[in-house]
Amino acid sequence: MKLYYMAGACPLATHITLKWIGQPFEARKLSRDELKQPDFLALNPMGQVPVLVHDDLVLTQSAAILEYVAELHPEADLAGATPVERAETRRWLAFCNADLHRTFGILFAAPSFVADAEGQAELIANTRAKLEGIFKVADAQLSGKDWLTGKRSIADPYLYTLLRWARGKELDLAGCRNLQGFFERMSADKGVRSALQEQGLDV
Repeated sequence: MKLYYMAGACPLATHITLKWIGQPFEARKLSRDELKQPDFLALNPMGQVPVLVHDDLVLTQSAAILEYVAELHPEADLAGATPVERAETRRWLAFCNADLHRTFGILFAAPSFVADAEGQAELIANTRAKLEGIFKVADAQLSGKDWLTGKRSIADPYLYTLLRWARGKELDLAGCRNLQGFFERMSADKGVRSALQEQGLDV
């Protein structure tokens, strides 16, 4: 099994999950230029990471990859043991993917949406406010819980990765104490620390 990634990007969630599962895998770091090279575009014509290669399967999209590796290793119990637990895992995985990650995409690529500097500044300010509001939903969900669904799941590394982006962009999450506690617990986790170290990121 091989995971293609860029350091600190969304494949970090899969990297952490694979560490939690404890099975061997290869992690291949790519530069932004390598994403546009023919060899990689043959794997993912979108020119994006993550890409997971497992035997003859070439899989893209973080949510799909996370569910796949969790289903390959049910003994790790990262997707849920019952229909209700699996639905909750998918719900918060979708929250991370469709609400938070998608909105970060606007923040990262503001110049591609708006040409003039004033418009870009307004878009960035509005997007930052939107993200802060979405994170407050996650903060409320974590009240009285160590994990998003109440038990450790594939949604947690995704949220952690997005929180690292929030810190990098200096979003105002000062009032989100549950998220702060979650971030600190994840940062202290052995598997998380191992994934960060392998990607050359600050622990």
